[in-house]
Amino acid sequence: MNIIILGAGQLGSSLAELLVNDNDNDNDITIVDLDNASLQRLQDRLDINTVHGHASHPDVLIQAGLEYADMLIAATQNDETNICACQIAHILFKTTTKIARVRGSGYLQHPELFNREYSTDAIPIDVLISPEGLVTDYILQLISYPGSLQVIDFAEGKVRLVAMRAHNGGPLVGKKIAELKHHLPNRVGFRIVAIYRQDEVVMPTGDVTIRVGDEVFFIAEPRDVHLIVEEFRREKQKKARNIMIAGGGHIGFNLAKNLENNHQVKIIDHNIGRAREIAEVLEKAIIIHGDVADKDLLLEENIDEIDLFVAVTNRDEANIISAMLAKKLGVRRVIALVNNQSYLELIHLNSIDIAISADRITTNNLLHYMRQGDTVRAFTLRRGAAEAMEIIVHGSENSSKLIGKTLIEIDWPKDITIGCIVRDNKVLFAHRGLVVEAEDHVVLFLTDRARIDEITQLFMPEEPRSWFS
Repeated sequence: MNIIILGAGQLGSSLAELLVNDNDNDNDITIVDLDNASLQRLQDRLDINTVHGHASHPDVLIQAGLEYADMLIAATQNDETNICACQIAHILFKTTTKIARVRGSGYLQHPELFNREYSTDAIPIDVLISPEGLVTDYILQLISYPGSLQVIDFAEGKVRLVAMRAHNGGPLVGKKIAELKHHLPNRVGFRIVAIYRQDEVVMPTGDVTIRVGDEVFFIAEPRDVHLIVEEFRREKQKKARNIMIAGGGHIGFNLAKNLENNHQVKIIDHNIGRAREIAEVLEKAIIIHGDVADKDLLLEENIDEIDLFVAVTNRDEANIISAMLAKKLGVRRVIALVNNQSYLELIHLNSIDIAISADRITTNNLLHYMRQGDTVRAFTLRRGAAEAMEIIVHGSENSSKLIGKTLIEIDWPKDITIGCIVRDNKVLFAHRGLVVEAEDHVVLFLTDRARIDEITQLFMPEEPRSWFS
């Protein structure tokens, strides 16, 4: 696939690295930016092409190979540059897939500008990405399930993948996987798809016992997730009532706006102008002007009464320091936005409960567009080591390696677990005798992303053979 990425910033660089290292595709990547130094750093460590120039200039786009591009990803810091580049790509070469990063609320409040079903005159962008919006939604999901480490929707929200850590005293700790169903109401269906034990993968067979500290990934229907989450806790954990947000930017503001009616919310921001601006809009949240890493300020604002501290300033260092300080001062759960991959590796399993990356969340929401076959959702997990996928089964019993067979009859690649099949809006949890049908949505978990190509080939229907071949 020929892909042009506009912008060599954090998002553009993350996308380039993901695509170059993607086992499922032979990608030809070209990245465009005005900063020669950034381009050189990328070229030194990745097998990509680079073009120096303005991302929305037609001659620069043509030099980057726009005429032959299958996909254009406009990920510069400037909304107008991204929009303009997509418009040029459509007019000059009818580029198949155009993805644009758009952050301005003025644009996002008018989706009809980009909906070509609404108007043929709409801006020709196939996919809009707003990292701030994606991060906000991601954090809200984590808040919904106390103690969760990761929450991802599949099959348009019909099934949910949740990661939990097993705590000492939790009802399911010390139980074999085969026994777990006896500890939940009969109507509750779920399936454990992976277990990580001190960074080692434990395949979730029925005779495996859940241990304290295990990181357990399970899938369930959204209505049942709360019941299952509680079984991994040592005691029934209430939802966070008092929440403090460090940073009043787009993410912090939108979090407060979504939370202030059902939670006690405080926002700290160092910019007095921004603090006043959001105070005029938010109705119930308390706005505080100050340094998020000021210990005296946090104590003054009764940090010991806070259930959840969320650090989402635009500086990784401030987020890390303030989150670690909040934890030390007694906050039960802290979440920090950290984009620098080096920092993420250093703070793994440190005092910060959850470190999230806007770049990783954004690239995950684009990953399925780069997949071969009929992958409709893909999400990397465990800092890129594993992946969860949703793939549609196409073909017939004659052309497909899957259709008409039970799950046990299929020669699945090593190191994968089938979670469920979604068929006609119904979730069918995987079991040995479940038969695969055409148009099924299969949700699976790969502990080794090197198996992606094998999965793709397995799901791909074979071409019909001619009688004369």
